[in-house]
Amino acid sequence: MANSTFICQKKCRLSLLILDPFCEKGRQMKALTGILIATIVLLVFVSSGISQPVRRGQPEPAPPPKPKADLQARAQVGGAKSSVWMCPPAYENGRCFRALFEKPDEWKATRSLIDVLFYSDLNLKKQFTDDELRAWFAQVQSWGIKLAMEVGAIKPWGLTGEKTFNLERPNWDRVQRLGGNIYAIAMDEPLLCARMHIHKPDDYAVQETASYIALARKNYPQILIGDIETYPSIPLPDHFWWIEALEKRLAEMNVRGLDFYRLDVNWSNFVAFNRGSWLEVKKLEQYCRSRKLPFSLIYWASDYPVMKRKGLADDSTWYVSIMRQGYDYAMVQGAPDQYVIESWIETPSHSLPETGEWTFTRSVRDFARKFVKPDTMRSGEAAR
Repeated sequence: MANSTFICQKKCRLSLLILDPFCEKGRQMKALTGILIATIVLLVFVSSGISQPVRRGQPEPAPPPKPKADLQARAQVGGAKSSVWMCPPAYENGRCFRALFEKPDEWKATRSLIDVLFYSDLNLKKQFTDDELRAWFAQVQSWGIKLAMEVGAIKPWGLTGEKTFNLERPNWDRVQRLGGNIYAIAMDEPLLCARMHIHKPDDYAVQETASYIALARKNYPQILIGDIETYPSIPLPDHFWWIEALEKRLAEMNVRGLDFYRLDVNWSNFVAFNRGSWLEVKKLEQYCRSRKLPFSLIYWASDYPVMKRKGLADDSTWYVSIMRQGYDYAMVQGAPDQYVIESWIETPSHSLPETGEWTFTRSVRDFARKFVKPDTMRSGEAAR
């Protein structure tokens, strides 16, 4: 009983101390109690993982610093090996390609930014004379730019790799005879052609593409060979399978494998049909790097055909769209080894001048300056 009375008296005195604002000990006890309660609330708040929502108009809190090694790895992506490839539209008998050589002073800055100028081998055959190409190939060499071609491998007019190669070989020999030093060829979507146009199984595409590559390697051993395939019409897992199957078959034939893998992305599908994503494209880039296979990405106005049907397209659509693609892929840390700016649609209407609004060379110049690292630019341009 005595003990109970003593405990009760202690509790009462403690309560009086806390409640009495004029008592020094009471003020101290009240302050300590407040600190204790605040500490408990803070610990619960942090441990729960809840963060305070950012109000509109206020800056978001800075993310935690990334490990130094991660920052260094990101800085090396794309690196000094990145290159810029350019292919102007081929409509109206190659008017845009021809203008590059007739008015060379109108795209000097763009030339200093690109590494490779390329065109379809069939269009080189159909659109230009020997005299034109002879003079132009000499200009290309004097500019220090490499020449490449887009070619078939499996086509409706060439159902086997051997037939396609034999039909194309005279075009290649003509280019070389006229002074063109062929740096690389890019096969135009053999897997997609087998699936959608000639309706052959994937194993057929592997065998015939490998046969085509073997013939090209044997007869033109100095030329780099890459493959172009589409996405998302060909799903991401199928790209993994295709690369592995084709490389395996080439190894069995004792033929060197691909020198680069190029993706043609119909990115308007991401928005219109919720099909595909830049994150998946980034996964393919990482996969290619894991195989030490340079990853190449085409930048083009995927939305132009749809916008044209809606009456909303003009030359500005091309410029805005490739810049948009550049921003979107950069958003997921995308950095291809080859930046390929290519138009096979009837836009832009003019390739020159590079200082004009919405011209093709203007789009190439501005894109390269914005998205390609300064240390990958050709001599002199980084300082401009």
